[in-house]
Amino acid sequence: MQDALWKMSAAAQAEAVRNAEVSAVELVDSHLERIAEVNPRVNAVTQLLAEGARAAAARTDRRRAAGEVLGPLAGVPFTVKESTAVEGVPTTFGVERFRDLVAPADAPPVARLRAAGAVPIGHSNIPTLILAGMHTRSELFGDTVNPWDGSRTPGGSSGGDAVAVATGMAPLGLGNDSGGSVRVPAQFCGVAGLKPSTGRFPADHRVLGPDDPGPASQMLVTDGPLARSVGDLRLAYEVLAGTDPRDPRAVPAPAYGEPLPGRVKVAVVADPGGHGVHPAVRGAVATAADALRDAGYDVREVPDVPRLDEALEAYGRITMTEFAPTWPVVRGLLGKGGDRYIRMAMEETPPASAEEFMKLMGVWMNIRRSWAAFLDAYPLLLGPVFTEPPVEPGLESRDRAGRDRVGSGMRLCTVTSFVGVPGVAVPTGIVDGLPCGVQVVGRAFREDLCLDAAQAIEDRLGVLTPVDPRGEGRAEGAHGP
Repeated sequence: MQDALWKMSAAAQAEAVRNAEVSAVELVDSHLERIAEVNPRVNAVTQLLAEGARAAAARTDRRRAAGEVLGPLAGVPFTVKESTAVEGVPTTFGVERFRDLVAPADAPPVARLRAAGAVPIGHSNIPTLILAGMHTRSELFGDTVNPWDGSRTPGGSSGGDAVAVATGMAPLGLGNDSGGSVRVPAQFCGVAGLKPSTGRFPADHRVLGPDDPGPASQMLVTDGPLARSVGDLRLAYEVLAGTDPRDPRAVPAPAYGEPLPGRVKVAVVADPGGHGVHPAVRGAVATAADALRDAGYDVREVPDVPRLDEALEAYGRITMTEFAPTWPVVRGLLGKGGDRYIRMAMEETPPASAEEFMKLMGVWMNIRRSWAAFLDAYPLLLGPVFTEPPVEPGLESRDRAGRDRVGSGMRLCTVTSFVGVPGVAVPTGIVDGLPCGVQVVGRAFREDLCLDAAQAIEDRLGVLTPVDPRGEGRAEGAHGP
């Protein structure tokens, strides 16, 4: 069993610790050995928290020996995105100037995972300041490598967590998502990821001071877990959901809603907005739709999602307007070349005036109304995460054509973040040596419906990871359909 500890699911790991089949220290050591073996090839874990992880595991073992009841994630290691605070550890954002920015306390989701018995084992890589692009490359730590094919990006901005989970360095990763930053790397690395409803998980994304950001940053950024299986994603969801006095946005909604009458309707949109979709991705959506039909869902192809292009334009205007005042400082932190992605967006989308911004707030609410009506008719939506297979690293920062291609590819992620609804990314299989997947989007605060549908897909199509990384081509040890 010792040799296979890191390969086990998070649920199985926690059960083994609770039942005294393995010690939490042994479990952490198994993952530390896996990190030592794999991380030099993929560069996903940036700050290894070995000493703290072993100490936390030892406390868990003492509690178990004393007869205390252990939590649902007892002893389970997890990685934490480099932009999320872990007490006593620098929150660097991948920036040299923040190398010594030590966090005084855990961010709320880290605290909730710890309270459930989980053990932070390392920070994970991100694009510099989360703003340098979709590809996970930071000034401080360099490039993270897609374990399936080194010539493809692992995605981002939670790319370090996705790679760590996919390669068995941790069974869970804690990322965040404001337009695909959990779901895109999940698809590109062959794992599952959850973007929750706005307000489902408590959070505090203030790092540099006591002041809160503007409305876009408050409403769009949601923390979310990554895992190799939907079951582990559900376990993390149950732990992370709830309220916290540090976040007045967090809503005390039940983690599980009332069952829906009859067969659950699923709207299928393979090509949101009609902007084009790669055949492999279209095939993944069709395969997932067939899996849901087989599971008893009422699956129906529909013409399109509501107001996609309008939502994308409003998202861009609102975020760039909010971002513009800080751009001179941020541009300096991003450094030469690191500023290209945002600079192109700023040039394409000038800030709105105060009057225009107020109107955009109304447009935002009106688009949310349209989506609420759509999801009232269809409680679930099945569509792509990214409309292409994994692209080359840095495509979005190369030129305007590359940036537009990447922006178009993640368009369903962007719009669903904009309207605040949950989405679960789930793998569907391997095409030409690369993982492919879909996302299941649901009504606000019905993550349970998304997870149920994703589980039905996984039950029929299998789990793709953990994998052993290779430089190029298909990863070694991959399994699944």
